[in-house]
This record gives sequence, C-alpha cells and structure tokens, in this order.
Amino acid sequence: MLTLLRTAVLVLPLVAVAACHKDGPAERAGESIDNAGQRVKDAIDPPGPAEKAGRAIDRTVN
Repeated sequence: MLTLLRTAVLVLPLVAVAACHKDGPAERAGESIDNAGQRVKDAIDPPGPAEKAGRAIDRTVN
C-alpha cells in the first residue's frame, strides 16, 4: 500500500504538468505583452552576446 501511495505521489504531478501543453488565448496575449516590453527594454539597453545566447536557449527549450 505504501509503495502505491509513493508511486501516485510521484506520477500524478508529472501527469498534471504534461496535460498543460496547449496555450490558451490569455497565455498568448501575456506572452505578446512580455515580448513587447522586452523589445522596448532592448531598444534602450541592448543585450550583450551572453544574454542573446541565453534567450536563444530559452526559446529553444520552451
């Protein structure tokens, strides 16, 4: 019984995260606003090469 409980505790969060794959309209709107804010910030203070590389990795992973 304890093994079943441990397995459920480990597997259920993974299933919940895997189910959240598709972005809704509010999520896409929020990302657009975030991107617009980032472009304004970059116009004022351009990112260096390390920050550009980090953003490229973030876009690839996400």
